[in-house]
Amino acid sequence: MSEPAFVYETTIAATPERVWDALTSGAITRTYWFDRRVESVWVVGAPVRFYVGDTDTVSDSGEVLECDPPRRLVYSFAPAGYPTTRVAFELEPQPGGTRLRLVHDQLADPGDVEGWREGWTPILTNLQALLEGREVQTVHPGSRPTS
Repeated sequence: MSEPAFVYETTIAATPERVWDALTSGAITRTYWFDRRVESVWVVGAPVRFYVGDTDTVSDSGEVLECDPPRRLVYSFAPAGYPTTRVAFELEPQPGGTRLRLVHDQLADPGDVEGWREGWTPILTNLQALLEGREVQTVHPGSRPTS
């Protein structure tokens, strides 16, 4: 039996270098990741932190496990107060773009796959839209209105 994982694949009309930059630059992640800013020096063992907008509030954190620009990026990932999981991005040049494959595994429970699907799909759809020059959604579809 295989380990439960969320897997997402798409082809983005952008170079692997542009996709890599979008995954590793906090200024860019804020644009498509619903105002989350990633920060790391992107070497094995370095911390990875996701901040809320331009604040010092950490929403998610982890550690760089593998880094091979612009082909493969793997880091541990833990939203504040939740178990640590693993996120792996693989980028492969394709005619007219880059094949992006995300595998989010080492999940605490097989039932977590659907929750990660609901979280990742809008983020990665936004990433693709941004890099292909289309409109990016600014409110995560799973978020609740605040009033």
